[in-house]
Amino acid sequence: MMDLSNEDKELLLDYCLGTAQKEQIPYIEGIIASNPQASRLHASFQEAISPLQAVQPEPCPDDLVEKTVSRLKQAAGQSHPQLLLATRQDRPSPIRLGWWRNVTQIAAIAAIVVFAAGIIVPSLGFARNLYLRNRCQMQLAQIYDGLSNYITDHDGKLPAMAMADGSPWWKVGYQGRENHSNTRPAWLLVRQGYVDPARFICPATAQKPDLGSLIVKDYKDFPAKRYVDYSFRVCCDQFKREPRGRKVLMADMNPLSERLPADFSQPFRLRLDQGILTSNSINHRRTGQNILMCDGTVQFTKTRFAGVSQDDIFSISTMTSGTELNGCETPSGDDAFLAP
Repeated sequence: MMDLSNEDKELLLDYCLGTAQKEQIPYIEGIIASNPQASRLHASFQEAISPLQAVQPEPCPDDLVEKTVSRLKQAAGQSHPQLLLATRQDRPSPIRLGWWRNVTQIAAIAAIVVFAAGIIVPSLGFARNLYLRNRCQMQLAQIYDGLSNYITDHDGKLPAMAMADGSPWWKVGYQGRENHSNTRPAWLLVRQGYVDPARFICPATAQKPDLGSLIVKDYKDFPAKRYVDYSFRVCCDQFKREPRGRKVLMADMNPLSERLPADFSQPFRLRLDQGILTSNSINHRRTGQNILMCDGTVQFTKTRFAGVSQDDIFSISTMTSGTELNGCETPSGDDAFLAP
């Protein structure tokens, strides 16, 4: 019997929590049926979360998880029980231990707490990442809602600028008169009030710009690259009407975006290497990327391959190691290329 990998354990937890992707479910159910370790772990997860079925779901404040993580980590750092209790001595407690609480009962409770902490604390990073991944998915869904409203108001057309095929897609934040950069159509959704600019900043991003003083009408494009954490499909002529089906529309930021120069006055030259051709998006710590399809569905994939043809969404089929980009590349046919 082979030991389960950490990835398989995470998939099992996703499955029990109901957050597994549809295409992952047959694989998960297969390992549960064939691997005794997976079967026992699945049973343990189900037993552990069974009390949650009686809980009435309520909206969760955005900052609740981060506060909980912070408090639990603080508690976990108190290695001695007396130190942990000392942190609460200055606060009134409504709980009183009766005289019948003997040493054995208290020791049993302490053992349960220590055991639970040993399981929960190492999993907090995974839980937080899962939470941020789901928030990111919700934002992509909100962007799609704004896009759908725009399409309805504009005779089935995508937001588009007067931009010829082969225009530079890399000049994110360019405010000149020319319609350069592949992000200007997305910024049109912001300028016309269809999508809040905060929706284009991935929740998992560490550095978030201040949007409080942003005056949207003053900009022709996103103010700078740090204001947009997603990459959008480079649209050819055949893709400028209302998108349909399981084609890729946008996703977490293309790794190419990390190499974009800030100086727009210089020619763009980037020689590809194997690392940039195989990396996942930086948004979710290289574990994968959320992808928004033309039919409005959002999925998280641990590879760069998606869509009907399962092509690499972050590169064009002609891009190989050693290829030099000039920032004006255009995909052909159904080749999905999501550029910054």
